[in-house]
Amino acid sequence: MIRPALLQSGDTIILLSPAKSIEATHIDFARYFFENKGLNVLIGDHAYCTYTYFSGTEAERMADFQLAIDNPEIKAIICARGGYGCIRIVEQLQWANLLRHPKWIVGFSDITVLHQKATRLGVESIHATMPLNYRENSTEALESLWDSLSKGSVQHEWKSNSANKTGIATGKLVGGNLSILYSLLATPLCPDFENNILFIEDVGEQFYHLDRMLQTFKLAGILDRISGLVVGGMSDMKDTAAPTGWTIEELVLTHFNYRKIPIAFDAPIGHIDDNRAVICGAEAQLEVTENNVKLKI
Repeated sequence: MIRPALLQSGDTIILLSPAKSIEATHIDFARYFFENKGLNVLIGDHAYCTYTYFSGTEAERMADFQLAIDNPEIKAIICARGGYGCIRIVEQLQWANLLRHPKWIVGFSDITVLHQKATRLGVESIHATMPLNYRENSTEALESLWDSLSKGSVQHEWKSNSANKTGIATGKLVGGNLSILYSLLATPLCPDFENNILFIEDVGEQFYHLDRMLQTFKLAGILDRISGLVVGGMSDMKDTAAPTGWTIEELVLTHFNYRKIPIAFDAPIGHIDDNRAVICGAEAQLEVTENNVKLKI
């Protein structure tokens, strides 16, 4: 995997909106945040725009992102928010210059599409909070974002859930939003899960939707290939009128009755205020004990 250059004072980054439109105040707040870190901050031409649901037409959103890929002075692409839209532009972009001039792609949720593209190209990227959420984020979330960009390593530790499965796993860190990963199965953007640590998060899903996705992962052989599993925020989950009665832990563990790998719940990753940064494609170690969990990247 190629690691983009770590950010230093005076470097240039760009704020883009590749999917859903966003209020200008969020982008402005992010600009000040990064300027206070000593960076030169550019704003995509259509970052503030609205076109129906999106921040611009496909051509406009592609133009912003292509400029960011092609400009060798830009060291990081900060995606303003997710929503929906990256899948409509990802394969229309020309990616060769990401290999010539590697740069960080930063975001989560719908940005999972772009992380998988970068990983398939062999370039590390950062799954982290986005400008939409900076005001509400925990100190740890914002500090880990900056540490990932400027130091290239992070370590997260959290209290163990009684449902966890203990053990140690190593491998590249792959994953992101579960619904997005599910939608990319059997496509060229599907991650390589072999002997790697999978992390997942999601928001607003029905419990049976979650089960359907995990059943598909099982049938595809993915759950037999991963070395460890990290379950982040499963926020605002919904149950049916005739309830399944499942908890997140119960549902996930039913898919690992015959396989013993480390499994860690409650990871500070996802659609939560304490959404800490992790580096997609980077070598990682997951250590799950009775008392705590450590994820080192």
